[in-house]
Amino acid sequence: MSSNADSARFAPRGGASVSLQALEAQTALLPYALVAFVVSMPVFVWAGSYADNAAWMTASFALFAIACGATYGAVNWLRSPKAENLQARARVHIVTGLVWAGCVAQVAAFADGAGPMRETLLLMATAAAVICIFFTAPWLPSLLVVGTAAAAGPLIALFASPHSQSAATLAWGGVALAFALALMLNRVLRRQFAMAAEREVLIADRAGKVDEASRLARSKSDLVATLSHEIRNGLTGVAHVLAAAAGRNGRAAPSREQLSAALDAVSDLIAVLNTTLDSETAEAGRLAVDIRPLDAPALVRDLMLLNRPPAGAKGLELSVFVAPELVEGGGAAMGDPARVRQILANLIGNAIKFTVRGRVEARLGLTPDGRLIIEIADTGPGLSAPELEKAFEAFHRVERTSAGVPGAGLGLSLSRHLARLMQGELTATSAPGVGSCFALILAYDPHATPQTDMAWDEPEEAQADGRKLRILMAEDDSLNAAMMRAVLEQLGHQVVHAQDGQRAVDLARVCEFDLALIDGRMPGLDGPEATAAIRALDGPMGDLPIIAVIGGDAGEALECTRAGADAVLRKPVSVTAVARAVADATAAARRSVARKIA
Repeated sequence: MSSNADSARFAPRGGASVSLQALEAQTALLPYALVAFVVSMPVFVWAGSYADNAAWMTASFALFAIACGATYGAVNWLRSPKAENLQARARVHIVTGLVWAGCVAQVAAFADGAGPMRETLLLMATAAAVICIFFTAPWLPSLLVVGTAAAAGPLIALFASPHSQSAATLAWGGVALAFALALMLNRVLRRQFAMAAEREVLIADRAGKVDEASRLARSKSDLVATLSHEIRNGLTGVAHVLAAAAGRNGRAAPSREQLSAALDAVSDLIAVLNTTLDSETAEAGRLAVDIRPLDAPALVRDLMLLNRPPAGAKGLELSVFVAPELVEGGGAAMGDPARVRQILANLIGNAIKFTVRGRVEARLGLTPDGRLIIEIADTGPGLSAPELEKAFEAFHRVERTSAGVPGAGLGLSLSRHLARLMQGELTATSAPGVGSCFALILAYDPHATPQTDMAWDEPEEAQADGRKLRILMAEDDSLNAAMMRAVLEQLGHQVVHAQDGQRAVDLARVCEFDLALIDGRMPGLDGPEATAAIRALDGPMGDLPIIAVIGGDAGEALECTRAGADAVLRKPVSVTAVARAVADATAAARRSVARKIA
């Protein structure tokens, strides 16, 4: 009866809390139950003194003393920290109630032999059972078990004698009425308990939402502050160089050093923006990874090679050590090649950026539990334990080591998040004045074969056949189109620009191209639709190598590849990435044509 429709609404979220509140309410009533029995004792003694077996009443006193002691001990235990276990609390309530039910049964047995006082004492025992029923009403199991046990003794004794049928009927009616009222009370209490439990859940949810909103507000504030500082500094330097190049205010043309400084400022600005956008995407839970076997030693060697010029400018020594078990045995690390490269590029870049003299070393090996560990160690300024903990917090930078060094303070926090997305971890040890060691730990499959991901090769390798291609480019943004055209022409290719997807399909239908670059998001006919339309063309153009240029969203990449794209190129693009994408798309298209012929 207590599991009514109103309280059932709250059961999925607050069932345990409802039971806990019921037990706590019953615990609060236990002292009053004890008072009720103690107050009733003089009346029982007065009536029992007229019984034929009055001497047996001493057993009732003994049982009452035991029950009082048990109740007192139960109340003290229920108020202690040990009572946090819900099942233990329930057992204590049931046992305590059954002790009082035993007292009522003993009184009924005593009353059954009390001669002329039999019916009076049995009715008093029934009243004691009603007291038990009332004080067990908050918790339904206790009400059903203890209440039934307490009422059984007096009722059985009354109905057992033909001379007390009227009293038995009266007692039965009283017990039935007490049960009905107790069940109604239990139903009301359960509904109140359920509403209170739901209120607790709502309060907790609201507090969580408030904390989340406060955290996001702080994150956005830090984001705006960081970006405003980095963008203002970077763009101001570029603006000065461009003003000099335009000959404004009588300035001379910019020197090579000024142009180099402006290029460095733009590169730093792009790095800050990319890291910030990745961090915000990760914070929103929309950052996806593609875990597959990868060649970690080759990736580390390539990154160390790319960082050799800035390291050489500072006089730093770079070295790579690969454990023999990785060189001699098979197997591959498991991770997203692009994200692993991003993490290691950040770690190696930081090591070179903050190390003034000495060396930066990359060490690859296997942990005792069979995972791959890539350690980037340096002889830089080092960090104390509090500084190291702060370094992994978003938008926080260690002032002692970061003064004058550009950055958003997001690299390490993003790297740790990326490592966890790949079921790995990023740890660090450091000591001031000695240096730091950051360790990326990834899953390792000794039976896997690393997939060749040539995205980090040099652009000259991508042009091994020396062919100059006629490329169809579909891009609705004029600035992006200009930048992409500049990169493709730098690689020696001829570019035909289409403003939208429909125009690209029309051009592919009437002209011959060697390759197409199609933006993933365009008005009208978007990237996947344009790709599918080109694939549906008759003749050689239906097998045209296609590169999908996307903003970095994993869903967008999947949508484009399903439509027929041979390769995916993520913005912002670089010369190396474009060259490799062109080579990959051309090779993929050749394999596809070969399979069709076969």
